[in-house]
Amino acid sequence: MSDDTTMARKDATDVTAAANRVAAGRLPSDTSDVDLVRRGLIAPLAGPVLHPTLGFPMWDQGAFAFLEGEPTPTVHPSLWRQAQLNTVAGLFEVVEGIYQVRGIDISNVTFVAGETGWIVIDPLSSAETARAALDLVHAHLPERPVVAVIYTHSHVDHFGGVRGIIDEADVVAGKVRVLAPTGFLRAAISENVNAGMVMNRRATYMYGPLLPRDPQGHVDCGLGKAIPLLGTVGLIAPTEEIATTGTELVVDGVRIVFQYTPDTEAPAEMNFFFPDQRALCMAENCSAVLHNVYTLRGAQIRDALGWSKYIDEAIERFGADTDVVFTSHHWPRWGRDEATAYLAAQRDAYRFVHDQTLRLANHGLTAVEIAEELRFPPELEQCWFVHDYYGTLNHNVKAVYQRYLGWFDANPAHLHPLTPVEAAVRYVEFMGGADEVLRRARASFEAGDYRWVAEVVNHVVFADPTNAEARALQADTLEQLGYQAESGPWRDFYLTGAQELRTGVPPLGSGMSTTVDVMRAMTTEMLLDLLGVRLDGPSAAGRLLGVNLVVTDRDERWFVAVERGALRAAPGRHDAAATVTVSLAHLDLARLASGHVTLDQLEAEGGSRIDGRRETLVELLDLLDQFSMGFAIVEP
Repeated sequence: MSDDTTMARKDATDVTAAANRVAAGRLPSDTSDVDLVRRGLIAPLAGPVLHPTLGFPMWDQGAFAFLEGEPTPTVHPSLWRQAQLNTVAGLFEVVEGIYQVRGIDISNVTFVAGETGWIVIDPLSSAETARAALDLVHAHLPERPVVAVIYTHSHVDHFGGVRGIIDEADVVAGKVRVLAPTGFLRAAISENVNAGMVMNRRATYMYGPLLPRDPQGHVDCGLGKAIPLLGTVGLIAPTEEIATTGTELVVDGVRIVFQYTPDTEAPAEMNFFFPDQRALCMAENCSAVLHNVYTLRGAQIRDALGWSKYIDEAIERFGADTDVVFTSHHWPRWGRDEATAYLAAQRDAYRFVHDQTLRLANHGLTAVEIAEELRFPPELEQCWFVHDYYGTLNHNVKAVYQRYLGWFDANPAHLHPLTPVEAAVRYVEFMGGADEVLRRARASFEAGDYRWVAEVVNHVVFADPTNAEARALQADTLEQLGYQAESGPWRDFYLTGAQELRTGVPPLGSGMSTTVDVMRAMTTEMLLDLLGVRLDGPSAAGRLLGVNLVVTDRDERWFVAVERGALRAAPGRHDAAATVTVSLAHLDLARLASGHVTLDQLEAEGGSRIDGRRETLVELLDLLDQFSMGFAIVEP
């Protein structure tokens, strides 16, 4: 890309600065979060968490020191406030016997003192940050072994650091319990493996890891400060699953009552109550933000109605006995009345999004029209913790619409649209050519009509991605939209798009994005499903392949076939139609299915056996795609 000054980052325009001043005047006046976020602080973070081999700071709260003081015109004042609160980091006491390390990852890790050791809730997203959190605990509290881990739900920032605090050998030996909601493993794999590459690429936009940490770049994710850079992600499969609300367990002498809440913030999720401590953990079903009914990195649409009802159920079951509510992000709420009010407002926010979207849909409005019209009532707008820091009312409305009615708005003109490039070429031609479009777009930019400029100039970029003037104007436009966004992910999407228009797509690598540590927790069925995702169906058309599989360390037999461009796998049997039998350990199957090793490498290691026509297996493996994160988003 050009290094011309037109492609450099810009300051806020007068229009953006004025918009942010207006926004500042409309914000709630409540300042209680300033005290809540510091309550119970035992020790601040000592410094950055360094990458164990590369040595660079993979987590550094100090990079956000620029947030001290008043907001700059390049940051929405409400997001600036949230970003300041999220910089308060360290070891905190929630109540006696329950502690949290906050601000060392995008999520919180909670330590509950049992009779003999620690019960750890949600061990963060990387082994390095989880280990640093445990070290911080042991630097200020008595050193104790970890005797149990509880995964509240199936998102990677709540299990990925597990190998930083426990050893799988101890789990296998029965020394450490691992608890999770029913469906946890399948949900974790579906989201983080089968669609892992595209989600990780979109996450580079949503969380801003490639942006500078400064007032013109990444300031906050809303849900937390940031995601760790190049951390080690692992997964140890649960040893116990919670399937029923009301289940009560004693874990290392600590009584815990569980509430199963599937299809809320995650497909598999649970809240739980500590009756002896009068403490309620709401997992990620409540936090100091309006959460995502649809997450911009991509995931299944969540059930806003069920979400609201589960929060109400938590109030009914536990509210009268709760003295503190804590969650997997942000800071707790103390006092029964304050905790109940917090839960009730979050409950009502998700119900409002659900019901009002469908009310207006039943009047015939489309998702985009509803999103433009709907606003929270004043009682909810005055609650900081339902502001658009992470999810937004705008895109959550569209999610509810999609859950019920799908992507099609029933207008036949939208039933079979042209591809973005095909449409762009025609739009630009119809509008008088690129020069004329850009002339008009520059005038709209000067008038501050940034949403319109982004829509129009996008056509010019897709019609001709080499048009430097179009790229520069589109980058400047997305930048101003980012500066005005209250949502951390919206800001990072806009600013990352601007950055890639100016400098191009960074080298993000190829191959599977999922670590072998995660894949070793997958079932054989999950690994074979992954093979199906990687299969190039059009190239496989006309092929008929059959492979008998033996997973030696799990005593499993499978028949795997490719026919009519699709893969299928039958458990518990072999088939005479197979021309080859391959025998290998589960971990080796995971490495082969994910592309971490080739067949030649696996055979050289000596742990596998192939009987029959080896060429059949080679033909199947040759039909598997390798994925690359470096695909374009803001250009063709």
